[in-house]
Amino acid sequence: MGERRCPGPSSGTAGGGPGSIARTAPPGRTTREDFFVDRNLPRRERLLTSARPLPDLDVVSASGPWLRLADGRRIFDGSSGLICVNVGQGSEAVFSRIEQQFRRSSFGGAAVVRPHLQLELMERLCRAVGRPADSVALVTCGTLGVEVAVGLARNIVRARGGKRRADILTSTLSYHGMSAFTLALAGNGARRPRTEDAFGLGPAFPAPYPPTHGHAQGSCDASCADEVAKAIDSRGAENVAAILLEPVNGTTGGAFVPPGGYLRRVSQICRERNVLVIHDEVLTGLWRTGTPLASHHWDGAEPDLCILSKGLGAGYTAVGAVLVAPELAPLLRHKDADPLPALGTMATHPLQAAACLGVLDDLEAMDFDAFRARGQQLGAGLRSLTGQPGIREVRGLGHLYAVELEPGLLWPLMEQAERNGVFFYPFTGAGQPKSEGLVVAPPLTSTADDISHLTTALSNAVTALAHRG
Repeated sequence: MGERRCPGPSSGTAGGGPGSIARTAPPGRTTREDFFVDRNLPRRERLLTSARPLPDLDVVSASGPWLRLADGRRIFDGSSGLICVNVGQGSEAVFSRIEQQFRRSSFGGAAVVRPHLQLELMERLCRAVGRPADSVALVTCGTLGVEVAVGLARNIVRARGGKRRADILTSTLSYHGMSAFTLALAGNGARRPRTEDAFGLGPAFPAPYPPTHGHAQGSCDASCADEVAKAIDSRGAENVAAILLEPVNGTTGGAFVPPGGYLRRVSQICRERNVLVIHDEVLTGLWRTGTPLASHHWDGAEPDLCILSKGLGAGYTAVGAVLVAPELAPLLRHKDADPLPALGTMATHPLQAAACLGVLDDLEAMDFDAFRARGQQLGAGLRSLTGQPGIREVRGLGHLYAVELEPGLLWPLMEQAERNGVFFYPFTGAGQPKSEGLVVAPPLTSTADDISHLTTALSNAVTALAHRG
């Protein structure tokens, strides 16, 4: 038998098989073969995604919280990727769950195929976050989770008789996703659309943090929730469906923690006006702040609807989940309710559900006493940087902290930290002038030695930058 050869672009054929017709492109046109020519490397700028003013990390393998680079170095993932890789990479539990489901079926719409795995995920997830009787909508990302939560909230209040209620009110420091609607709704100044592209939407009340809510006493307290009451009353409570907020700020301002009593007071204000409370826990949910939900840090802060995403998929799958309180969920099936929001083709995907169950397996297998001790170790190590040259503030809780820097130090410090073997995610955008700093959010399964490596590497980076002037 003669040698089989696959004709390349020089063969002058399209498809390369017998009877192929030669294809010559007119000047300036691209042939099919042009897409398959082995050129050196694709141009980076053709990939329409965010970038940073530092070289990409050329990762060749990853295990747990550690990345191995092409040059042989190891680097610790100090921000859980984009604050999502909560159980590290290479999880055997996640792989096993996906493999088992893959061999059964790789797709099945929940409206057609009995959703055994998705129902198991619903039960496990609700128990894990202390809301065992909630109903759940599974979607494909946090942004869509926010949009679905908005739709569900509007349906609920309308079924309760509030036919005009549609407004969703957010704070000046909020971030709720990357769709045109959620960007327009929220208060992330760096990402807000142009005025003409914002659908007339925008944040309605100041977040209870000094960069956006300065007042005489210098710091915020529970009384700052009165701004929420003013926002609802100025719109007319009969027009407002829900308040949407992050119980702990994520990356817009950098891990701001609300004053004690604030979230409880917001809930009271909303109940008095028949307005729902939606918590965006896309970033903070599933133990990121040290508790299953960030709202668990305060009594009386339970929301009506809760949105989860990053910690649930843990970087293994794109997922979002909207949890609806049991006293409200029946209203979504009421005869006066609108149809449920469209959840998308890939919603409640079986492989997605399998991956999430593997993540829950890993999270629930943690030694929680040791986990809490590592969070305290992280906080103590980071707070020791307070007062160092260039450090404006350290704040946060659990495994979510922000190190706010003097202007101009963000990228030099990130570069030095990467030389020292740790990657961090940046934040920018709170106040005027806009603050900047590092989000410190290591995988929840990091060891005490990992945390020590992180804090030492960052401390050394701060010292090196100070010596450079």
